[in-house]
Amino acid sequence: MPHLLHVDASIQGERSVSRKLTARAVAAWRAAHPGGTVAYRDLGSSPLPHLDQEGGLARVVPQEQHTPAQAASWRLTEQLVGEVKRADTIVLGLPLYNYGAPSAVKAWVDHLIAPGLSYDPTTNEGLLGGRDFLVLASRGGGYGAGTPREGWDHAEPWLPHGLAMTGLEPRFITAELTLAYVTPTMTELIPLADKSLAAAEQAIDGLWTPAAVA
Repeated sequence: MPHLLHVDASIQGERSVSRKLTARAVAAWRAAHPGGTVAYRDLGSSPLPHLDQEGGLARVVPQEQHTPAQAASWRLTEQLVGEVKRADTIVLGLPLYNYGAPSAVKAWVDHLIAPGLSYDPTTNEGLLGGRDFLVLASRGGGYGAGTPREGWDHAEPWLPHGLAMTGLEPRFITAELTLAYVTPTMTELIPLADKSLAAAEQAIDGLWTPAAVA
């Protein structure tokens, strides 16, 4: 039975563009996979603990030497890696905050980098490959070639590198200029924002072929 892991990270709630895009993608996936199951994790409303001095070393300390805090951190990592392993498809909403990924996404990625769970510590072979990993990104400005802030989006280039050890290979669909709708000084950019959002929605709608109705 096909299984999808849906992960949101925006703190914007119903105003979030990335949440609207992930919801659209999950609806399209459900239509194409009747009987498929979906698991949901909301990093925006329930952020994961960052790796800290108390428990973060669980990934480099043998389990039999774990402190209680390290053991608890490792159990959470096992849970998060398990969520990924159970999924055939992963849908992640990735907003851009201060030109980078939300810290909640960084914490999620840090937990996924786990020897013996997500990669082989002897060969460094990734153990999570072979899954369809779709990232639906949103960014308030425009950071493409020729724009004043070209290259200022540090979230999209970082994610493939951050997850490289696991074997996960993200593919991106991005809507940009989303702040044009709420920022008076960007009003003239609304047509470009509309075009970007429509292109992202069209790309999502073409991801999976809906199941035929008998």
